Amino acid sequence: MESVRGWHRSPEVHQVTDARPSLSEDIGRRERNYLIKMGIRLICLVLAFTVPAPLPVKILLFAGAIFLPYVAVIGANAPRPTPPADPDMTGSGQNEIPRHRREIGS
Repeated sequence: MESVRGWHRSPEVHQVTDARPSLSEDIGRRERNYLIKMGIRLICLVLAFTVPAPLPVKILLFAGAIFLPYVAVIGANAPRPTPPADPDMTGSGQNEIPRHRREIGS
């Protein structure tokens, strides 16, 4: 802790909940979501051909079978969510080495 004219500055505290999920967890979550959506698509397709339903219901089932793959792929390729930055958190107090001086400190 640093002392500044009698006041103590609290140390920077990092919480585990601030950490992003690991890459393998993120990929697993995306795969599960994709498989669930494609399973729903398969059910829509099977029901559209096998269930004697009114035309609007069949159109809705076919629409689900047609558009769910697009939604599934977009969801699977979405970027990893980033945790929101805490507005009252300050930087680490370290200055970044300029790009033209990367050899210093390496």
